[in-house]
Amino acid sequence: MAQFVTRVDDDLVRAVDDLVSAGVVASRSDAVRMGLERLIDRHRRGQIGAQIVDGYRAHPQSDAEGDWADEASVAMIAEEPW
Repeated sequence: MAQFVTRVDDDLVRAVDDLVSAGVVASRSDAVRMGLERLIDRHRRGQIGAQIVDGYRAHPQSDAEGDWADEASVAMIAEEPW
């Protein structure tokens, strides 16, 4: 397993230590791992979102494709027993 060596300011250290004391994370290392995992996940999700947008821009939804969804929604609501 690789190690990262980095410097962080005192305020950030105190905030992380508060998280450890509160039981939010098990250790400083756990906090760093969690932060990096979430950063990577957020970036990956952003890339996927951009690919979806690019796909819709390259192949926009037609009116016919949208119409069936509207009709299906209306039918489902009509079937509800409320």
